Amino acid sequence: MLGVDLTGKDAMPPGKAPGKNPARSSKPSPARSYDADALTALEGLEAVRKRPGMYIGGVGSPGLHHLCWEVLDNSIDEAMNGHASEVRLTLHEGGESITVSDNGRGIPVDKHKKSGKSGVELVFTELHAGGKFDPGQNYKTSGGLHGVGASVVNALSKSLDVEVVRDGGRYAMRFARGKVTQKLKKKGAARGHGTTVSFAPDPQVFPKTRFDPEQLAERMEAGSYLHKGVTFRYHDQVNGKDVEYRHERGIADYLDKLTTERKARATHEAAFALDRDDETGRLELVLRWTDATDELARSFVNGIPTRAGGTHESGLRAGLGKAVRNYMETHNLAPRGVKVAPEDLREGLAAVLSVFIADPQFQGQTKDKLNNPDVQPWVDGVVRQALEGWLNQNRTSAEAIVARVIAAARAREASRAAAATVRRKSPTSRLTLPGKLADCTQTDRSRTELFVVEGDSAGGTAKQGRNRATQAILPLRGKVLNVESATLKKVLDNRELADLVTALGCGIGPECDPGRLRYQRVILLADADSDGCHITTLLLTFFFRHLRPVVDEGKLYVAQPPLFRVDVGKQAYWAQDEAERDALLAEHEGGRAKVEVSRFKGLGEMQADVLWNTTLNPETRRLLRVDAADALEVDRTLSDLMGKDPSARFRFIMDRADELEALDV
Repeated sequence: MLGVDLTGKDAMPPGKAPGKNPARSSKPSPARSYDADALTALEGLEAVRKRPGMYIGGVGSPGLHHLCWEVLDNSIDEAMNGHASEVRLTLHEGGESITVSDNGRGIPVDKHKKSGKSGVELVFTELHAGGKFDPGQNYKTSGGLHGVGASVVNALSKSLDVEVVRDGGRYAMRFARGKVTQKLKKKGAARGHGTTVSFAPDPQVFPKTRFDPEQLAERMEAGSYLHKGVTFRYHDQVNGKDVEYRHERGIADYLDKLTTERKARATHEAAFALDRDDETGRLELVLRWTDATDELARSFVNGIPTRAGGTHESGLRAGLGKAVRNYMETHNLAPRGVKVAPEDLREGLAAVLSVFIADPQFQGQTKDKLNNPDVQPWVDGVVRQALEGWLNQNRTSAEAIVARVIAAARAREASRAAAATVRRKSPTSRLTLPGKLADCTQTDRSRTELFVVEGDSAGGTAKQGRNRATQAILPLRGKVLNVESATLKKVLDNRELADLVTALGCGIGPECDPGRLRYQRVILLADADSDGCHITTLLLTFFFRHLRPVVDEGKLYVAQPPLFRVDVGKQAYWAQDEAERDALLAEHEGGRAKVEVSRFKGLGEMQADVLWNTTLNPETRRLLRVDAADALEVDRTLSDLMGKDPSARFRFIMDRADELEALDV
């Protein structure tokens, strides 16, 4: 076994390098003891170059672009505090260098008393040097906080040039990898004021030094939304594009852009907008619910995007949830038998939140997340109070939002696993369709319609009287399941409803797609008596709860068969109800012809040609298209009529008792 003689007996001759010995490499070298001299103290910007990830998060693409954000944020801080009206960014040819400029006050060029350095040199060579440590002194709010951004960019750039215009002069200074290569010099007289910084990332630090033009454009455009009235100019020399961004409506325009990009339709017309300025800070918020199935929130702190959220986003969600729940409880809109979860309240929500506070505490130098604990209750309280007031003042929008929330809750509670068992059937497939379905022969879906008929007897008459080319008949046996309080699995276990879903071919629940519907129209056809109305109501409940997109697309209809036949001599007339019957009798009263009135006991009692002429023939029939535009009212009515709570039905009947002449029991 090899060993090491610490006395030097087997030491190598002077000047000869020791060979690599696997046995020796596994043991610590005793050449140097661990004392104070073994410690390394990195000075100045050397630490940044040694461990760049601590300051910019890494040396990949996000870290590379963070250099640009640091410089850009300094210019935006000038605009944010009212000292600049324009911010410019130029991506130079090759995409490996950037220039950022503004018409702000300009970095101070006079000597710093304590360090003896100029303001420019101090900012770009010293960590934790800047004018943003005392909130309210030089900047009311700012994105730069730690005084390290400019110096970090300098340390990680192979070259960096600064030009300052202020106090009637133009000054220039040059750096390379954090070191001064040209001291601050006055280049002559100049009007105006501002700062221009040009830099090229160091390839010794970054594996790739090319900037993404699209990322830069997106950041500039976002800045124009967050700082309304400020002009942002982007010169993309890589692609030969010059773009000017300016938005007088601020984040309201940003919300419109986001909803347009995701191709989402607004649930309510007017967006909720809030702009509050108090002792804590300034809060800007705009939000709107859409028909999207996810939540889209963009949050910013002092103009910096907080991709990981933070306490301001938590406050927004808490305040929003409280406001909507309070409105629902105050107006008795909470759905019975359905628990509304926080995600239901925010499904389809699109929001832009921008806060400006004096002393933000970010999680790390990359500033992706806000940690200020006092911001959450502030945003929560401001949003809750303002949104709840807005909901009460905009009842139409509020009810549309509540309907959207309830629909999300019902969809969430539906079993997706059960829905997955129902698959779209090919429009040309006949083998998998229900056996009792009398399908039409027309293959052009736009010319077809399906009659969902009450009972086998009526179904048989309808099959004889229909137009076989364009009209399909599906008879249902008896009263179908009341789905109001049933799970989707229980719904699909019901043979009649499962057959209907199969015949329609568009899926059910979350999987329902009206684009796959096998027919242009779906028509509910039941007797004109109270039993028929009950069956129609059961089917309407089923469509609204589990096939809602079919209703929303205007594909669902209710047929209007006659209840009475009035024979005046040899002429036959049809009356849908008592009112029409009485009008016909009054019209022919006193005539010579004999008048006879007969009431149909059901559709199965009609002759096939009578059913065709009165109910099936597109030229003579009457159809009612089902419209659920007031979704909240529909939801509430179905819940009262079809839910488990009998007291709701009792109240419904008593409230409308004066509308009834007689109750058919």
